[in-house]
Amino acid sequence: MSFTAYILDVITDTIYPAKITIENGLFKEITPITLDEKYGVDVEGLIVPGFIDSHIHIESSMITPAQFAKIAVRHGTTAVVCDPHEIANVLGIEGVESMIENANQVPFNFYFAAPSCVPATPFETSGATLDSSDIEYLLKKDEIVALGEMMNFPGVINGDEEVIRKIELAKQYGKPIDGHAPLLSRDDLDKYLAQGISTDHECSNIIEVLEKKLKGMKIMVRDGSSALNMEGLFDIYNDDSFLKYENEFNVFFKDIFDNKIYSPLFDFIVSDDKHPNDLINGHLNLSIKKAINLGIDVLKAIHMVTINPAQHYNLNCGAIVEGAKADFIVLESIYDCNVLKTYIGGECVFDGENVLFDVPEIEFENSINASKKTAGDFDIHYDGDECEVNVIESLDGELLTKKLTARLQVKDGIVQPDIDQDVLKIAVVERYGGNTVANAFIKGFELKKGAIASSVAHDSHNIIVIGCDSETMAQAVNQIIDDGGGISIVSSDFNHSLPLPIAGLMSNEDAYDVAHDVSVLRNMAKDLGCQLEAPFLTMAFMALLVIPSIKISDKGLFDGDNFEFMDVIID
Repeated sequence: MSFTAYILDVITDTIYPAKITIENGLFKEITPITLDEKYGVDVEGLIVPGFIDSHIHIESSMITPAQFAKIAVRHGTTAVVCDPHEIANVLGIEGVESMIENANQVPFNFYFAAPSCVPATPFETSGATLDSSDIEYLLKKDEIVALGEMMNFPGVINGDEEVIRKIELAKQYGKPIDGHAPLLSRDDLDKYLAQGISTDHECSNIIEVLEKKLKGMKIMVRDGSSALNMEGLFDIYNDDSFLKYENEFNVFFKDIFDNKIYSPLFDFIVSDDKHPNDLINGHLNLSIKKAINLGIDVLKAIHMVTINPAQHYNLNCGAIVEGAKADFIVLESIYDCNVLKTYIGGECVFDGENVLFDVPEIEFENSINASKKTAGDFDIHYDGDECEVNVIESLDGELLTKKLTARLQVKDGIVQPDIDQDVLKIAVVERYGGNTVANAFIKGFELKKGAIASSVAHDSHNIIVIGCDSETMAQAVNQIIDDGGGISIVSSDFNHSLPLPIAGLMSNEDAYDVAHDVSVLRNMAKDLGCQLEAPFLTMAFMALLVIPSIKISDKGLFDGDNFEFMDVIID
């Protein structure tokens, strides 16, 4: 087919009218034209390359890849580089291949990264392990374009043989290596980068960005549902770390910041984890608008979700050029990113009102192998009237946590939470047959009664629960077991659950139905006192040991700074 339209050329950063010819799903000819006074272009609006999310875990949307595609095309997303390490931790290679199979059944460009850290650490129980031979098997697949985020940075730094073997395999197959290095700096960062790791999506302040960028990393700015790093990184003058070290910057950097030309510091805008109730409202289109409002040049923002990821991951898309995949969108304006139509391989997949393809389901078996729990499973015992305990402090919009301590009362030999001080109970229940329970305390959720639980608990996805008392915690966990995975909330006033029967992570339902249930659960959590923007996603990251400073696994409370277990009760 052929048509004329105004196009955005992300190679030259120009907009001009052109005749576009598409053949066999590729751009065959792009010919600039001159418009006369009588005739205009065939397409109203501006033709822009389809958006690419270069780092996302589809499982966090709680819907299948096919259902994800169905909602993403409404927002102009035509491709994603997804790391399926969530389902890999539950089901191993079989889980990864089920994701690829489902993704291949819809007209959308799913590219995958081979999960490098399954499990993420040896300090937790997962449902599977992917060794270097598994990684090589995956790297041979056409759908695999990278080695997924290398979360085991201690293993990289200390030269762990299996970790290094996975990295060397990625190099052997010519595929980039994604990083995960929160707060890593100086000599440790140098050792990490010496292995050829190329990206990082964990930067939380501008000082961290500067060091990593100057040392050659490509920086991903995360705009997800729980981790909202964009404001902190783009709004530099409100960044405490910048103000603290401003005098240490040389004239070059001061000039960059004074003139707001700092977008070259950043390479990609990514989601990482996006909940369905956020996804139904927008995806990268909203992130671009946010970036523009924070001072990023509009063309640079678009580069971060088109040509930049395409070049880094060697994808034949991301630009309107001859020979590339004909993946493009029609925008009303590059400033409002209002998507009028979406095309993939030259075929319209979203006409402005309807998505024009059907979605298959994933067949599944129950992956929850855990016995029902009693209130006593969630008690912490101590011989005394009171004790001092270590406490996880969660932060709204952050994956990082802080270490706190609190003095708690002991009643009948059981350490009591302090709801007035917002020191609640948290536990992780092993779901793979071992049936162990690890208990600790957490601050930041502000529940006044009841409990919330989920089988989405990064990255091993054991069952995590936070509550005001052991009884409702047991009830919430047992609901997850009955549902074969999902999210639940229990109180004396109400209870509700969202079943996620596919690996305890996803549903075959569409994004709108799942989003509705998530909204119901979120509102119930607010009624119980929790004011976090994304309470269930925030809770899920309390089990992610590779992000400092203090987390919890099914094996116990974990010191993420020193990478070792720590006692709940302080002697």
